[in-house]
Amino acid sequence: MALAKDRKPDDSRTSRGKSSGGGGNARSGTKTASRPAARPTGAKGRTRPPTQVVTQQRKPWGLIAAAVAVVVFGAAVITYALVQVNKSHENDVTSLSQIKGVKSYEYAAGQQHVQTNQDYAESPPVGGPHDPYWADCTGTVYTVDIRHENAVHSLEHGAVWITYNPDKVSQSDIDKLAALVDGVSGRLLSPYAGQDSAISLQSWNHQLKVGSADDKRIKQFADLMTFNSEVDNHYPEIGASCENPAFKANPVVTGQDSTAVGSSDMATTPTATSAP
Repeated sequence: MALAKDRKPDDSRTSRGKSSGGGGNARSGTKTASRPAARPTGAKGRTRPPTQVVTQQRKPWGLIAAAVAVVVFGAAVITYALVQVNKSHENDVTSLSQIKGVKSYEYAAGQQHVQTNQDYAESPPVGGPHDPYWADCTGTVYTVDIRHENAVHSLEHGAVWITYNPDKVSQSDIDKLAALVDGVSGRLLSPYAGQDSAISLQSWNHQLKVGSADDKRIKQFADLMTFNSEVDNHYPEIGASCENPAFKANPVVTGQDSTAVGSSDMATTPTATSAP
């Protein structure tokens, strides 16, 4: 019977065990955990992409706020201007029918030139025969009761004649009326003794009487009727001059006879008489 031979250790196993064990303890026979192999760093290995740092841009809040402020300010200025313009025109009128209390008459063109004092149907008069020399109506403020026949001639040229009873108004009232007349071509202002109303406004064929210098109708009438040839019964001599500096310097007053002073028109044919 053959005896079993002792087995020789397998050198290949031993070498594999040593190489695979790596950190094994030869004396104790125990094995330690093997470390994972390091990733290759060669050309074929993967690398982590570089991190991109994004810098946030700050918004120009200061410029935005400044731009908004400019826009708001501009809008406020425009709004204020529009309000003021609307306010300044809120009492404007476009026809006599919008002015309460205006009376109209029917004095036709071609009224006679006369050098005698006239007994007018209306007081102050609004048309009819008149003096050949007109009273200066270039925004003239008279302090005397000018001759009525000369003033009527100014009405024929398109002027608005504002009169006041000096016994019924204050100096402050006169100043307000003067401010509306002074320097405005086509207007004249004078006192009128015995006038039944405090203030009266005349244009050819039209009249408005009021009791206060603060009445808004005064300005409405003056603005509408000065040189207005589009209203009914408008003034006859469109385009005629209002300038008579000689009369302005030396006005003829009520009660005086007709005086040759400054400019005059040729006599007109009496084709119509007053029809109040």
